[in-house]
Amino acid sequence: MPSISRKGQAMPDSPIRKLAPFATAAKEAGKRVIHLNIGQPDIATPQVALDAVRQDTRTVIEYSPSEGFASYREGLAKYYQSVQVDVTADDILVTTGGSEALVFAFMSCLDPGDEVIIPEPFYANYNGFAQMAGVEVVPVTAHIDQGFALPPIEDFAAKINDKTKAILLCNPGNPTGTVYAPEALDALAQLVKDHDLYLFADEVYREFCYDGAKPKSVMQLPGLEENVVLVDSVSKRYSMCGARIGALVTKNRAVRKAAMKFAMARLSPPTLAQVASEAALDTSDAYFEEVRDTYVARRNALVEGLRAIPGVKVPTPGGAFYALCELPIDNADAFCQWMLEHFDLEGDTVMMAPATGFYATAGAGTKQVRIAYVLEVALIERAVACLAAALQEYPGRREA
Repeated sequence: MPSISRKGQAMPDSPIRKLAPFATAAKEAGKRVIHLNIGQPDIATPQVALDAVRQDTRTVIEYSPSEGFASYREGLAKYYQSVQVDVTADDILVTTGGSEALVFAFMSCLDPGDEVIIPEPFYANYNGFAQMAGVEVVPVTAHIDQGFALPPIEDFAAKINDKTKAILLCNPGNPTGTVYAPEALDALAQLVKDHDLYLFADEVYREFCYDGAKPKSVMQLPGLEENVVLVDSVSKRYSMCGARIGALVTKNRAVRKAAMKFAMARLSPPTLAQVASEAALDTSDAYFEEVRDTYVARRNALVEGLRAIPGVKVPTPGGAFYALCELPIDNADAFCQWMLEHFDLEGDTVMMAPATGFYATAGAGTKQVRIAYVLEVALIERAVACLAAALQEYPGRREA
């Protein structure tokens, strides 16, 4: 039998999806599984986007240009300008989701063996994207007791060597919900300048900041025009995860030209999904205000409920719709699987994402889980009740 490639063997499982077979088995056994493992909101997609697809009159679903439709890129440029990000349509490459945008960024800017520094915990698929591009992830650890704030600049500086080519941020953060302080980003910008690095930024949760927090885009950092590559997506902004439309945004002409080669190789981003995404640009401010209010209520229900459970530690997320919490357990992977296989509270159980996959440091996050508060408050409260009861029964419980 032919062997699997080393790259295929090294490709990590998704901590978000790897327990899916156990969830399926739990459902087949008659349990209701409350899915808090994945960032799939139950928020309605804007009607204007759905109507645009339903009313589209084309008779052939043709290829779009490899860089995306010009009208959509021009609309995106206006959107960015409305959030004080000064770019033009020529700075934007439409991609098949934010995931493809980051893979294009890695492959356009970094060579195999180059290193990218990422504050951990980070979105688990960054590990997979780096593996695809042959890039080495170098973690800088953020800590739960500091609310997963951006680690000190000295920690980043200590990781820089001849192989370091980039730093990657997610702001607001997945899986932590942290919104980085503007002054911390300013300090990081100086480090990027001093070492002439790329600064990649995943800003797909820009619209979801709470308690008066205002996200600062890396595109607003002065003097980094040639260093910054912004990754964006419609998935969470408009609750359009299945559309698979993202964007790579940069003022660096050489990066844009290189990324365009990869874009041409994959032909084009989805045609009808661009129709929906362009229409979604007309979504009203009232939509986002209602969505933010909804997530704040869900966040508060989750955090208050978790903090009432003895031994549970959870910071208050400032954005996105995730909370990373620490539980009084031996191992999060074992616990999350145990809940699906062996536990229910009057027929209900909960699916969460063990946090080990959100770290690059071996052994980190073993007692932590990511919870996505993407369901209605009543389901979140029920999930918290299930978790509290499960922690009383779990054979691997450990006192804090």
